[in-house]
Amino acid sequence: MLTTRAQSLDTIINRQPVTVKLPSDKISDYFATNVFTNESMEEFLSEEAYMSVQAAIHAGAKIDRNIADQVASSMKAWALSKGATHYTHWFQPLTGATAEKHDAFFTPTESGKGIENFNGAALVQQEPDASSFPSGGLRNTFEARGYTAWDPSSPAFIMEIGAGKTLCIPTIFVSYTGEALDYKAPLLKSQHFIESAAVKVCQYFDRNVSKVTPTLGWEQEYFLVDEALYYARPDMVLTGRTVFGRGPAKGQQLDDHYFGSIPERVYAFMLDLETESLKLGIPVSTRHNEVAPSQFECAPVYEEINLAVDHNQLLMDLMDRIAKRHGLRVLLHEKPYDGINGSGKHNNWSLSTDTGKNLLSPGKTPKTNLQFLTFFINTIKAVHEHADLLRASIATAGNDFRLGANEAPPAIISIFIGSHLSSLLDEIEARVHEKGFSEQDKLILKLDIHNKIPDLLRDNTDRNRTSPFAFTGNKFEVRAVGSSANCASPMTILNTIVGSQLTEFKTEVDGLIKGGEKKDSAILKVLRQYITESKSILFEGDGYSEAWEKEAKERGLSNVKTTPHALDFYISEKGKDLFVKHNIFNEKEIDARYEIRLENYTKKVQIESRIAGEMAVNYILPVAIRYQNELISNVKGLQDIGMDGKATAAQAELVGKISKHIGNLKTKVDEMLDARKKANNLEDNRSMAVAYCEKVRPLVEEIRNHVDKLELLVDDRLWPLPKYRELLFLR
Repeated sequence: MLTTRAQSLDTIINRQPVTVKLPSDKISDYFATNVFTNESMEEFLSEEAYMSVQAAIHAGAKIDRNIADQVASSMKAWALSKGATHYTHWFQPLTGATAEKHDAFFTPTESGKGIENFNGAALVQQEPDASSFPSGGLRNTFEARGYTAWDPSSPAFIMEIGAGKTLCIPTIFVSYTGEALDYKAPLLKSQHFIESAAVKVCQYFDRNVSKVTPTLGWEQEYFLVDEALYYARPDMVLTGRTVFGRGPAKGQQLDDHYFGSIPERVYAFMLDLETESLKLGIPVSTRHNEVAPSQFECAPVYEEINLAVDHNQLLMDLMDRIAKRHGLRVLLHEKPYDGINGSGKHNNWSLSTDTGKNLLSPGKTPKTNLQFLTFFINTIKAVHEHADLLRASIATAGNDFRLGANEAPPAIISIFIGSHLSSLLDEIEARVHEKGFSEQDKLILKLDIHNKIPDLLRDNTDRNRTSPFAFTGNKFEVRAVGSSANCASPMTILNTIVGSQLTEFKTEVDGLIKGGEKKDSAILKVLRQYITESKSILFEGDGYSEAWEKEAKERGLSNVKTTPHALDFYISEKGKDLFVKHNIFNEKEIDARYEIRLENYTKKVQIESRIAGEMAVNYILPVAIRYQNELISNVKGLQDIGMDGKATAAQAELVGKISKHIGNLKTKVDEMLDARKKANNLEDNRSMAVAYCEKVRPLVEEIRNHVDKLELLVDDRLWPLPKYRELLFLR
């Protein structure tokens, strides 16, 4: 009888690429065809309703009930014209996934027939069960009421699943008492906050700026594995990663996968994914092989940050469903395989004005370059002041495996800006005097800055893969975000800390101006102060080195490597003051998120440990014992025919090694079960999370060590689990 592993390998041999039929030869023909775009609004809405929606999108104006009814009627007409039969409020609860509850447009009538109905009330608000989502104590189980509320700034879209079509309306999700229970509501608050703060600073340089929009371009890394192999690995099915698995003889050491020829089945999957994404208005533009075998990446054109987050969440859902059409499964875990690159989601963040200017892109005049330096240096200062919050925002059970290994940035938050900009900041710091400087000095400095900044356009700054936060020409790249994460978490933090810093900057500059300082002089003086205060977070070297860990400690930078300890920064007095002061979270919302993320960490490690224990006992030990018995029978047989000890020494030695690992494996499984019981009896979430981190997870790794050693010793025909060479190289 074939093992599950053998059956899965036989299945893969017969796999053929799925034929993907494109809607058109030109992407522009089908881009956003399933989105309620401005063009669709103009066609289906009255002029009054259209203008009201546009005001809500661009200025945050409130839409009254009469207009909402008009929008709902028009949105329904558009959706019905596309074949939709149902609608849903699409939201992002604190599970990390998206959520939706579908309702039919159809309403029965007294005549025994029915009509399609959808009104403003259904558009603007729905009431999903809030008690069934993580609330961190904000809601009791018996307090079920929660509300989803329409977000007009993110367009409605139609999701096609087989023959079914559903109108999806992006929404926020709040409790009955008004606290945010999702990722979107705080993100929108942080976006509004930084927009306001940035506009005020822009007024120093350009009075025509009336709106500043934070933008995001994410880079989604992921692994693909054949579905047959996936289902033969219980650990992959339940955790998204391999808790066991010995590294293959060939991994990524030849650097032959990166940017290599895309395998045919993978190419078909990418075409299918891109087609469905483009129809939903997700502007995916890049696809390529990543560094590790079976690892790939896609990336879109930059968008307004709220829309970019929605699109990334939507893309991850699409990836999972579309991969199944191709007999594949997508792994979004940050570290599915030990010993090779993990997967991140680089968040490229910048600020754009309604006058068409990227505030983190150098300009063509001394004035615009001073504006660039203002936003550039304020961002550095913000990250320096609140690096711990940024670290907390990317902390997850999966990312703990990834950070600091195989080209991923370390847990120490530092900023890479390149030697050219570093020397420029050094010059500004040296030449701006504490007590002001002459107009001639100011002019010389501004011209010197301007003469040096255009060199940036030549990309003379190298990239640093070990940096968690890097300036890359016209944006900052948050490289430490995990591949499965909701981008809203780090982007909410980044928006908030930069908005807070810009607010402080404006206050300081205005104070100097009131004291008689000229505007440019005041700006340069404050920037010089910020350069001096933030230098400790700038680092150009190897983030993996032991020397950097030691140096970072001397600089006063945190090096918190595990999630339970990193999450403490959320509830620090400094963190709470920041969030509450700027109305991003209230104190109850902060505490709730802290509790939710601790609980999420504990549950994920608990699941990992449970499946590791089950697989060790039910899969590995029986096979190891079976092979051990075969060897023992072989030794006895050889002895029965008169062979001496030398002839049986190799077999006996192998029996001894296997016996040792069997004994140690069983001992470690028992120790892990005991550690888990003790952790489960702890009363508070933090103590439980720390126990799972420091007591349970290390035992899972010790169990893995013995299993991986047995994989090398046991007959390959008997080994029940698909091996790394199969998972990584068979497509």
